[in-house]
Amino acid sequence: MLMLVRDPERRSHLVALLRGADHRVDTVPDAAAAAVSLREPGSDTLVIDLDTPDLDLAALSQLISPADSVQPESLDAAERRHLAQVLRHTAGNKRKAAHLLGISRSTLLNKVRKYGLEER
Repeated sequence: MLMLVRDPERRSHLVALLRGADHRVDTVPDAAAAAVSLREPGSDTLVIDLDTPDLDLAALSQLISPADSVQPESLDAAERRHLAQVLRHTAGNKRKAAHLLGISRSTLLNKVRKYGLEER
């Protein structure tokens, strides 16, 4: 959790409260540092004082979630990728792959055909 709160007394109180609830809390000096820190693994929440001088919410929003961010893949693409990974893991053993996936062998065979994963 990241915290951008200008008032030292409020910041100390909030940090103590959140750490007392077993949250990892880091304080940052400004919105730009907050945006950079949010991109690091393990940082998922930002507590921000909206009265922070020179706070540009639009710029902060752009830094946190840029418009050119990668669009998530489709469910079909994710399923195809996962099936291929499981088949590699089982060295092509479809019975074992179906068991690992929790589906019937016939369902797996249909998906293999659907996604063109047949061995060539």
